[in-house]
Amino acid sequence: MLPSEARWFSEVAREAGMAVSWSIESHLEHAETDYQTIDVYQTTHWGNLMVIDGFVMLTTRDNFLYHEMLTHPALFSHPDPKRVLIIGGGDCGTLSEVLKHQSVEQCTQVEIDEEVTRLAEKHFPELCQRNDDPRADLRFDDGLAWIKNQDPQSLDLIIVDSTDPIGPAEGLFGPDFVADCYRALADGGIMVQQSESPLIHQHLIRGIRDNMEKAGFSDIRTLGFPQPCYPSGWWSATQACRNGKLHPADPARFEASGLETRYYNPEVHRGALATTLP
Repeated sequence: MLPSEARWFSEVAREAGMAVSWSIESHLEHAETDYQTIDVYQTTHWGNLMVIDGFVMLTTRDNFLYHEMLTHPALFSHPDPKRVLIIGGGDCGTLSEVLKHQSVEQCTQVEIDEEVTRLAEKHFPELCQRNDDPRADLRFDDGLAWIKNQDPQSLDLIIVDSTDPIGPAEGLFGPDFVADCYRALADGGIMVQQSESPLIHQHLIRGIRDNMEKAGFSDIRTLGFPQPCYPSGWWSATQACRNGKLHPADPARFEASGLETRYYNPEVHRGALATTLP
């Protein structure tokens, strides 16, 4: 039961005519950086809650859904992913999932705001346990500039783990950025972009897919998955392959990997590939 004096944090999604709320026990952190405002709350039922510029980024209780579905479908679709770039992802949950794959030789994470990572290390330490992995390369820089400086066809996988398309993340949803990602990927390489809610952000998803098609990607799929902490409770990741096809995971390969996941498995992967835009 909630205490009678419970306080609430609410994210209002005006475009959907709804709000999502959490009962709050305490306000743990407030930080104002050169890029954004970050707050961390302790909730009564969902563990810790990180909020950036008023938008929920993650909770302790359900972040595994997002991080697993942003990473494992692409990693298991690629035959042998070795070189991975994460743009954004400052909470390091995506990095942690990528580094579960033994084939990965290097994973570079480029997050523009170092304070996101420092607060994650303090309040979401379970997501940062692989930050000291020798294959992890954490950089605090502008992802838009970083991708422009990558050698052509030098990467196997690019994961865009960004905030909503406002503020410092806005450029990550533009056609020039997607074209730079295409150039940096080797043949068979995969780009993954968090693409908001299939229920309330169809226009944004279509724009992402159009950018990928114009850049030259040969196979483009939007995968849906549950995400209770985000407006509508339904989220997506849009994948695109350069000169290749996107495939569901081979169950034998998944079994042999020894990965421990809480939501993702080959059957979930196959079902997510069936997502269609409303």
